[in-house]
Amino acid sequence: QVQLVESGGGLVQAGGSLRLSCATSGLIFSNYVMGWFRQAPGKEREFVARISRSGDRSIYADSVKGRFTISRDNAKKTVDLQMNSLKPEDTAVYYCNAGALLTTTWSAVDTWGQGTQVTVSS
Repeated sequence: QVQLVESGGGLVQAGGSLRLSCATSGLIFSNYVMGWFRQAPGKEREFVARISRSGDRSIYADSVKGRFTISRDNAKKTVDLQMNSLKPEDTAVYYCNAGALLTTTWSAVDTWGQGTQVTVSS
C-alpha cells in the first residue's frame, strides 16, 4: 500500500534549522506533485510548499518564502524540506503530501503521511 513516512522533526531554538524528510513507498513517485503542509494546535491545516513532478518548479507559502526550501529525489523517492531561520510560529505538525496539482490547496484524494512534530522555542 501507499506509505509516506516523515522524519526529522524535533525541538529547536528560534533562528535554528531543521531538515524534514519524507520517504515514500507503494506509489509511482515521479507521477506525483509532492508537498508539505502543517497544522498548529487549534488551527486548520495549511500549505507550506510543493514541488513539481520533475522538481523544476516549486511554490511556497508567503510565510516561509526565503526560509524554507523543498527538494525531491525521484530515484530515492524522497522529498525534503529544509527549514532555516525558524520562528516560534513555525511550530506545528508537518505532513508530507502526495497530490496531483502544483497548487496551494489540498484535495480529498491526496495521500498523507502521519506527520512529524516541529517545535520552535523562543
